Amino acid sequence: MHLYRTRHGFYLHQTDAWFHLPDTDWDALIAHEDLHGYLTKVATEFTTIPGPPPDQFLAPIGTQEVWAAGVTYFRSRTARMEESKDAGGGSFYDRVYAAERPEIFFKATPQRVAHPGQAMHLRGDSKWMVPEPELTLAINPNGKIIGYTIGNDLSCRDIEGENPLYLPQAKCFKLCAAVGPCLNITNEPLNPDTKISVAISRSGAVVFSGETPISQLKRGVQELAGFLYRDNTFPTGALLMTGTGIVPGDEFTLQSGDEVAISIEGIGTLVNPMG
Repeated sequence: MHLYRTRHGFYLHQTDAWFHLPDTDWDALIAHEDLHGYLTKVATEFTTIPGPPPDQFLAPIGTQEVWAAGVTYFRSRTARMEESKDAGGGSFYDRVYAAERPEIFFKATPQRVAHPGQAMHLRGDSKWMVPEPELTLAINPNGKIIGYTIGNDLSCRDIEGENPLYLPQAKCFKLCAAVGPCLNITNEPLNPDTKISVAISRSGAVVFSGETPISQLKRGVQELAGFLYRDNTFPTGALLMTGTGIVPGDEFTLQSGDEVAISIEGIGTLVNPMG
């Protein structure tokens, strides 16, 4: 079942039916002791209504922080090693890919998260920027994965490649992240054959596309969530991007006006222009 945050409240979409929730506090809703059970009850007892138009969708986030895991796919490991080899940092990425402890870093506060359809920001001091399409975990305050969404971890490959210590500047800036269009609320793990795909359009033509199954994730989602919450607290929960297995070639960089569409089977499609 899909949970939407919109300009006119919260909506549940199940099969072909839409329901309007009476809840007014997103943080409290996400922290519900049994969110899946509550939404199942809504779908059973509430009257169906017309669904909201897509231009009313907001990012499914309240006061949650957005974090991200890196080098969780072999393709990402290879790309990170290539971009940082001249700075002598290539071995860092090879080592963390095989290490027990994953790379987990802070990505964005809610104010830095773009809504579906909202333009993301291209840094003026970067000449090599790419989208990173990622399965994103919705985690409640107790550390339980309650659902999944789509994330775009917009990244500056040249800044990160120059020196690994520049990672915060390469990753965290205004409108550096996008999530949505909804949360897929489920108690079941996703099918490992679930595919993530991305298409980047420029002047109406697709200039890059790719896809990967989530089975290519080297680390399990429960493992990543566990490391995020280890010796840490998230009073309203958190969103955790799980890394990317789709990386454009070294010759590609985003341009203002490009449109990035990321799809994950069973969740939907997140579309953002680049500003």
